Amino acid sequence: MSGELDALTVVNQLRDLAADPLNRRAIVQDNGCLPGLILFLDHPNPQVVYSALLAVRYLAECRSNREKMKGELGMMLSLQNVMQKSTSPGETKLLASEIYEILQAAGNDQAEQAEAEAASCRRKAHFFMGSTNKRAMTVVLHIDGLDDSTHRSLCEEALLKIPGVISFTFQMAVKRCVVRIRSDLKAEALGTAINSTKVMKAAQVVKGEDGGEVNGGREG
Repeated sequence: MSGELDALTVVNQLRDLAADPLNRRAIVQDNGCLPGLILFLDHPNPQVVYSALLAVRYLAECRSNREKMKGELGMMLSLQNVMQKSTSPGETKLLASEIYEILQAAGNDQAEQAEAEAASCRRKAHFFMGSTNKRAMTVVLHIDGLDDSTHRSLCEEALLKIPGVISFTFQMAVKRCVVRIRSDLKAEALGTAINSTKVMKAAQVVKGEDGGEVNGGREG
């Protein structure tokens, strides 16, 4: 009995340490903690197992821990055992299953994220290559509906598809987009592309004869 009490005391201490985000990386880097928690996952006392699972779940909150945890000898196997053991309480099985899925996805999401970022960088690098073009002019667009990041992304996609667009910057507070385009591109093409999103309407801001701005001079 005292052995079980000792195990519960130790695992509860580990769980409490893991609950603090500042400790999570250090615990996983420590040579003894993870193997110890894996042993506790096979413990006969269901309280010890549940407490160990909670500790592992806390550690998995830290993204940078997941690869190492997934590769730790016995980790995935012990989680599977808990999930499949008929004597495991339902709540314990659910927790083990959740951890298993998080760790199983480790590496995949990192690879996908890196790939997406690289693709985005490549696209932007290609797109902005002509930004020093001398034969360029600046068009200011007022865009109705440019009120959040989703619409901003739609707007970016529409502009990126237009050959001759060199660069653009958004002024979200005033719903404007300042676009540098090649001189052979008609400004109306910008409005047409943005209007095709169906959720935004663009109009060119032009200077009047008195130097003041005339909003909606030309629409696409």
